[in-house]
Amino acid sequence: MTRPGDTAQQLTRYKQQAAERAVDFVQSGMVVGLGTGSSAIFAVRRLAALLRAGTLRDVVGIPTSTATDAAARALGIPLLAADGSRDADLTIDGADEVDPALDLIKGGGGALLREKIVAQVSGRVIIVVDHTKLSPVLGTAFALPVEVCEFGWRSQERFLQSLGARVSRRLGADGQPYVTEHGNFILDCAFGPIAHVPELAARLDARAGVVEHGLFVQLATDLIVAGPGGVEHRARGPTSHGVHQ
Repeated sequence: MTRPGDTAQQLTRYKQQAAERAVDFVQSGMVVGLGTGSSAIFAVRRLAALLRAGTLRDVVGIPTSTATDAAARALGIPLLAADGSRDADLTIDGADEVDPALDLIKGGGGALLREKIVAQVSGRVIIVVDHTKLSPVLGTAFALPVEVCEFGWRSQERFLQSLGARVSRRLGADGQPYVTEHGNFILDCAFGPIAHVPELAARLDARAGVVEHGLFVQLATDLIVAGPGGVEHRARGPTSHGVHQ
């Protein structure tokens, strides 16, 4: 959560520090998943700079949204076709909320479906955040995005309410219903702290009409978080550790 003294400029600097540190894990010849959002874009820019300088070679990207696709093309990053013909060696992406087990809530930018597809085919998923995204329990600070078919979406609203969520259909900047790149609605579901994240994820996975949800369970392998104390790297599992720079 935001602390007194955090300014927008400071938080942007933290995001950039975390994202650029993550690019240090990219090696020549890799296929790299390119995340979406205000943190991940710094990684895309850094990767492009290293390719232009010749520090990295033969790297190709898999963008997780049309916005990232456009940014990567403008920066000269070669991209794979969208048919999923190759897996990613690693993906660098952001998150809206991260718990101590490195489970995530994602989807604030509306790209959760493509983000999860790419994460699931990545050998390593490096999440980059500023320190305000850390949370003791998922759902404490951020509503869970759930992408649903337009057909029957009200039935999904009732289902999500039956699970204990306060549900609101996401609106765009024009005040009209937000529609994802895949033609679906997003229902933002305020559950409050989620006591049993895997169980909720399983309930949502089993529901027809729920296209995808923003719970990313056991997908992140690494977390890079930047804040007033510096940049910290955490790895999933019992060997988790912090490396401060």
